Amino acid sequence: MHRIVNPILAAVLLAAATIPLPSAGTFETEMLIEHNVIRGEVRVPPLRWSARLAIAARKWADTLAANGRFEHQTHNPYGENLFTAAGTEAPPIEVVRWWAAEASDYDYKTNTCRGTCGHYTQLVWRNTREVGCAEARGRGRQVVVCEYDPPGNWRGERPW
Repeated sequence: MHRIVNPILAAVLLAAATIPLPSAGTFETEMLIEHNVIRGEVRVPPLRWSARLAIAARKWADTLAANGRFEHQTHNPYGENLFTAAGTEAPPIEVVRWWAAEASDYDYKTNTCRGTCGHYTQLVWRNTREVGCAEARGRGRQVVVCEYDPPGNWRGERPW
């Protein structure tokens, strides 16, 4: 019996095999793999996990969970995606797919966004090479922060 394989997924998994991963089955591994699956759909290079970025993400996630706010950091040298869920918990794959769902609002041909698409474009930004994410809980909600280096979403530039 022959198995049909999605060529994009196969390429992502092959590329991921050469990228050092955090411990298997962890939040970090699941976040990295799902980021790279989405990036593979538009054929941009896979990301590497960054402990440095994960530490920055942890600090901000902890701050947001503790103070009940939901906002981007000011003067942040990295690209940043935020996610929150109240009264429930979203696994990493759902968090990344939530951001990726913004693809339907992005028009590559005109490089414009109808609605919200900045999380998606950062996720697939071709020049971004590293990601680090963290989650925190507080005040009855889950907060997920991902930091990206180099940052994306430069005005006038296409993500890929």
